[in-house]
Amino acid sequence: MNSKVILLMEDNPSDIGLTERALAKNNINNKLVVAQDGREGLDYLFSEGNYAGNGETALPVLVLLDLKLPKLDGLEVLRQVRANPRTHRIPVVILTSSREEQDIAAGYDLGVNSFIRKPVDFHQFAEVIRQLGLYWLVINEGP
Repeated sequence: MNSKVILLMEDNPSDIGLTERALAKNNINNKLVVAQDGREGLDYLFSEGNYAGNGETALPVLVLLDLKLPKLDGLEVLRQVRANPRTHRIPVVILTSSREEQDIAAGYDLGVNSFIRKPVDFHQFAEVIRQLGLYWLVINEGP
């Protein structure tokens, strides 16, 4: 599993730390690339901005996407990911604290693979990360 990159688009340092700890707790040793705003995440995916000039960045096997991101929100990021032939097949999981029904509908309308509300409790959060890792990194056959 550890040769597969996970891209986490998250601006909250606490949630970044929780995700890192949950991955470690579940022995998911994949490289985790963190983008703290939507523009940085797209730059990573499209080898632009700070990621330009390094050749094409290795595409992640999974994108964990928060909706409430600075610069570009998660739905706009998802829209651009799905519109680009290089990235349109990457599994994207919205992992957010949003409880808005319109966010769920918009995410699926734009082609998200899964929409998960972040549990507040660390043990529940760690279990969600374990299940995500098991499914998307081990069971699922990617493109």
